[in-house]
Amino acid sequence: ILEQAVDYGFVDFTTVFGDSTHQKANANKRKSVKKEVEILKKKYEDDLLVEINEDRECIGKEAFDSMVHTEYVHDEETGEEVKKTSTKTITESTIDPESGCFHKGEKEKCFAYSHQTFCDKNSFVLAVTTVPGNVHDSVSFFDAYEELINGKYGYLIKNVSLDAGYMTPAICRAIVQNDQIPYMPYKRPMTKKGFFKKYEYVYDEEYDCYLCPNDKILMYTTTTRNGYRQYKSDPKDCKDCPLRNKCTKSKNMTKVIERHLWEEFREYADEIRHTMEWKEIYPQRKETIERVFADCKENNGLRFTRL
Repeated sequence: ILEQAVDYGFVDFTTVFGDSTHQKANANKRKSVKKEVEILKKKYEDDLLVEINEDRECIGKEAFDSMVHTEYVHDEETGEEVKKTSTKTITESTIDPESGCFHKGEKEKCFAYSHQTFCDKNSFVLAVTTVPGNVHDSVSFFDAYEELINGKYGYLIKNVSLDAGYMTPAICRAIVQNDQIPYMPYKRPMTKKGFFKKYEYVYDEEYDCYLCPNDKILMYTTTTRNGYRQYKSDPKDCKDCPLRNKCTKSKNMTKVIERHLWEEFREYADEIRHTMEWKEIYPQRKETIERVFADCKENNGLRFTRL
């Protein structure tokens, strides 16, 4: 069907719009069990780990084996130390184990599925992947995006428009490295009320340091397992600083700022927000992908899973 639509010139691949929607599973939310599951590796984890270890080697720090903290336990049968698999606890439905427990904002807690979807400006759906409802949009994005760009018409895509939930360094990097332009909205800094926002600390790219609002330097110290470079202030500078109450409450008088190794890609996406092209393209997102979901739910029964 899509190929016929393309042949007739109905589909415009220049800009694609992405989002995900939830669909309730046919499962009673009270019938569930707690279960330990293995933490799955993210698509970009290997690439990020290489860069983390390169960073750490430059400052003489030990390299990490993986991005997940590794523990070793004693195996009584073999008498050897074996690597313990990292796990997390989830709520699994006993009725439909493939669904995931979904709870967002004021919405009712339920078991659901999530459909990660891409469409063009004429609302033709170009790629869809379905995952359990407890998988975050920024994680399920990669499978659907891979399907989209590896498809027959992937080379025609020039722009990708997404909402604020996808504004992560890894997603911005994936889009930019495919020679596409990300069109995303402003994401409000998640800072405590009454404290300085992160953008009030100026990053100096040449000297690889931050300047605080009181013009003191925060120097790079280490790179964490999650791919964040840490910049710390000198406690002597913070001790008598008149702005300390708006900066940090740490007992050791040290302000710490974290910057992702791929932060430059997110900053690039943030700069595009001020262009005329952004003002033309981004508002179309709510008129395209949101309309796809509305039609699916109103007309095609996508509110509930029937099986």
